Amino acid sequence: MITANELSRSFADVDAVSGISFHVEPGTIYGLLGPNGAGKTTALRILATLLRPTGGQATVAGFDVVENPVEVRRNLGYLTGDTGLYQRLTPVEILRYFGNLHGMAPQRITARIAELTAAFQLGEFATRRCGKLSTGQRQRTSIARAMIHDPAVLILDEPTNGLDILSSQFILQILRAERTRGKAVLFSTHILSEAELLCDRIGLLHRGRLLFEGSVAEILHHYECPSLPLAMLKAIAAVDPEAKALIETQPKSLPEPHL
Repeated sequence: MITANELSRSFADVDAVSGISFHVEPGTIYGLLGPNGAGKTTALRILATLLRPTGGQATVAGFDVVENPVEVRRNLGYLTGDTGLYQRLTPVEILRYFGNLHGMAPQRITARIAELTAAFQLGEFATRRCGKLSTGQRQRTSIARAMIHDPAVLILDEPTNGLDILSSQFILQILRAERTRGKAVLFSTHILSEAELLCDRIGLLHRGRLLFEGSVAEILHHYECPSLPLAMLKAIAAVDPEAKALIETQPKSLPEPHL
């Protein structure tokens, strides 16, 4: 489970995240949505213990991100916006290396590598150096790496960014499977079609503030819109004059479900 309570983070005179609150239950997928610069990555980095909040409180798997960061990391699988793979290592070598970092027994590492190789279909490139992998293959390897220790919580920063439609759908299927296994999954995205199909709940961030929090059906009803893209624009337009001017020129439905 993930909880954020009035969570804030400032950089000099910029409020990157400003008093946001939400929770992610086990066995659910929560999407943090918003345009570039909304504060999504900052919020995820706080929850992953990579940034200290300047206000509020957050817990991951029951552990406070400030007071118990080591326990948070033990229970968390985190994917950054950059794959960050060692180019000269193979996927199998990377999985084994990170299994050792997590203190897993050798037999368990071997078994887990076999499980992830099957789940992520790594077999065809499992022994190929990461520097020679495609974008989709690198992303699959990165997410498998985040899951090597079978964590209770997954936090993924734009896991399908830059992927083709087949690779994106493969990743989304993995997230659905983890939800079925009872994991709490939090991911950020600006691809609204993904959120609409995948998420049990969503949170809309804009300039560090959480404008709406609930299910897709709830946001469509609340903003009286037929589509998630229009609902997102309408929510932002209420606090942003530029977005207000844009939505006044839009048709009733948008062809591209991107924020």
